[in-house]
Amino acid sequence: MRKLLNKTKTNVNGAFLLAAVAATMLTGGVLAPLSVAHAADKSSIKVGIMSGEDEDVWREVVKQAAAKGLTVKTVVFNDYNQPNEALQEGEVDANAFQHQPFLNNQIKVNHYDIVRVGDTAVWPIGLYSKKVKLVKDFKDGAVIGVPNDPSNEARALVLLQEQGLLKLKPGAGIAATTADIVANPKHLKIKELDSGVIGRSVPDLDAAVVNTDWALKSGLTPEDRIAQEPIKNNPYTNFIAVKKENVNATWVKTLVSSYQNEPVKTVFNEVYKGTGVTTW
Repeated sequence: MRKLLNKTKTNVNGAFLLAAVAATMLTGGVLAPLSVAHAADKSSIKVGIMSGEDEDVWREVVKQAAAKGLTVKTVVFNDYNQPNEALQEGEVDANAFQHQPFLNNQIKVNHYDIVRVGDTAVWPIGLYSKKVKLVKDFKDGAVIGVPNDPSNEARALVLLQEQGLLKLKPGAGIAATTADIVANPKHLKIKELDSGVIGRSVPDLDAAVVNTDWALKSGLTPEDRIAQEPIKNNPYTNFIAVKKENVNATWVKTLVSSYQNEPVKTVFNEVYKGTGVTTW
């Protein structure tokens, strides 16, 4: 009888174990390696991008991916804070819209598990003005607009420092804020504005530091740009990003190669007319 009971108990326990494993597989629980393996076999993905000119570039990327057997659907956003949230929550499989300082800040604030997998391009941020032609022409007390998000505000302040308009606290670099300004010989008034508004505000200011994509949307031209950050070794290169668990997935490599090719570069140059530069 004891042997029979033990055998029955073993069978029941085994049944519970099988049921538990099956439930775990169905719910995507702790069997992470299975989900990663499945991700590697994906033939259709969603990629988050920003609205505007980049949509034209990604139409070519979609064509290149299709030729490699990967179906890419772009999901268009209008708010810079949305693509990373969507990626973290699994609403998209990848995104392509940001530079490393921006991602670093988002990870710090939101604890995202997102990593860089392939460079796309850099859009050198510029100082635009409708009132002066040269940096040296700014009058005492001139009002200069800068983006109010952490990464781009720092980027703008560094550009102003490079132009000799102000001096930042040593080491502030890509984390700089207006609180880090230690010298301001022309008593410039730094006005923090939303990135989507600042380009249209240039006529009302003495000058403003504007991201290139917003400069284009705002009707600003290279003739309005009186200074620009360097392209070489630029820390603000944009890239394709995915969740860390998918870094080695086959579809990631295919996606990156679908962007980093000559047909896409041709379309990119046509769309951005030299305001952006591919960096692969």
